[in-house]
Amino acid sequence: MASATSDPELPRVHRKDVTGREIDSATEPLINSDRSCESYSVRAAILPFLFPALGGALYGYDIGATSGATISVESSTLSGTTWYDLSSLEIGLVVSGSLYGALIGSVLAFTVADFLGRRRELILSSVLYFVGALLTALAPDFPVMVVGRFVYGIGIGLAMHAAPMYIAETAPSQIRGILISLKEFFIVIGMLFGYIAGSLFVDLVAGWRYMYATSAPVSLIMGIGMWWLPPSPRWLLLCAIQGKRNMPDAKEFAVCCLCQLRGQAIDSSASEQVDSILDELSYSDQEKQVTLSEIFQGKCLKALIIGAGLVFFQQVTGQPSVLYYAATILQSAGFSAASDATRVSVLLGLLKLVMTGIAVLVVDRVGRRPLLIGGVSGIVISLFLLSSYYTLFKDSAFVAVIALLLYVGCYQLSFGPIGWLMISEIFPLRLRGRGLSIAVLVNFASNALVTFSFSPLEALVGTGILFAGFGVIAIASLVFIFFVVPETKGLTLEDIETKIL
Repeated sequence: MASATSDPELPRVHRKDVTGREIDSATEPLINSDRSCESYSVRAAILPFLFPALGGALYGYDIGATSGATISVESSTLSGTTWYDLSSLEIGLVVSGSLYGALIGSVLAFTVADFLGRRRELILSSVLYFVGALLTALAPDFPVMVVGRFVYGIGIGLAMHAAPMYIAETAPSQIRGILISLKEFFIVIGMLFGYIAGSLFVDLVAGWRYMYATSAPVSLIMGIGMWWLPPSPRWLLLCAIQGKRNMPDAKEFAVCCLCQLRGQAIDSSASEQVDSILDELSYSDQEKQVTLSEIFQGKCLKALIIGAGLVFFQQVTGQPSVLYYAATILQSAGFSAASDATRVSVLLGLLKLVMTGIAVLVVDRVGRRPLLIGGVSGIVISLFLLSSYYTLFKDSAFVAVIALLLYVGCYQLSFGPIGWLMISEIFPLRLRGRGLSIAVLVNFASNALVTFSFSPLEALVGTGILFAGFGVIAIASLVFIFFVVPETKGLTLEDIETKIL
């Protein structure tokens, strides 16, 4: 196998691709070529999106189902257990057990993701989902239930790491934004179904067991689907360039995978597209092995600042806390449904679903930056409205309701789908597995930070000032987006790496 040279002292005309062909300045990949219009079949593109997206749906389902499960498991009449009298700490472990597991899964992904590949990582996450769901649902005592929550959470960490990578690397560039944003749509759908399951089973004896068991068959479908799907062609070619696979065999396999992923529409050009990807990978010096220090240098550092910054602001602008106050706000406004937390959650879940659907439809036409800037501007307004409600307008509940609905809607137009979209496409291929695992770790860690610091901060400074603080952070995130976050609409993953990073 001829390796690509990268001696900085040689003129660019002497650079070679993986086949030994010299690349002159007139044919340098990405600079003077355009692959943004890739042939594909919509029908063939559905399944490579659907099965990874089920990993997101199972994450959302866990969030929704747990809200009802905690009510059920604490009930002396409906728990169906002798250990229903749980302390606040034990309930906290039930609620946040999957979050801790997701943190572990994110750390694990950093170590094993590039070895396993995107497809096998998703298969492993489906197994962990299945085992975790059954352990939780069939738990004979509280410790086993907590273990089940942790195992399920590790599945979440792996799935939320691998799913956006697999979708980004296998989707045609024209619809990549739509498909990755649709993964967020699936998270919201899963959340909504979790809330609905909570409403259906909350009045049954041991209803919490049914809530958690419902995710087991879905995880099986996800695992079987990922077993049937091919590996990411980009990952296969990267392995070959790095000497981990035989180049001719990897190239032939990548062509077959690309044909399966894109359908008959690409049959005649699959080999050409694989050659193009190989040229671009060679030009980007992808043959080097990743070192830990390299993740915090050069292109990857820039990508890490963009991706980790987005998911950090996604959480510390108060998203968990605003939803925490949703039932209280609606109750103060006199909504009769607010007396039932599960029904309120369904109402908000529907709003999240509608707004995420709008974002999905326009993201590849409008672009990432306009949605982020517009949506986060709305978040700023909503947070200061919530702050004013708790400090100045306590008798005007409609202010709080408007602020709540504005926050949820704007979040789902911006940070919700666009955060996951950007981290899946901004990292260079060679560093994508480890870089994205750090971004996912930042996401879950900042979520935990906000969740667990909210009550102490509220007691210290008051609810109104706390929401104003979130508003100030949201303004900072708006400045970050305006000056740091690039537009990636319509670009291939290799274009992003070469032209933006």
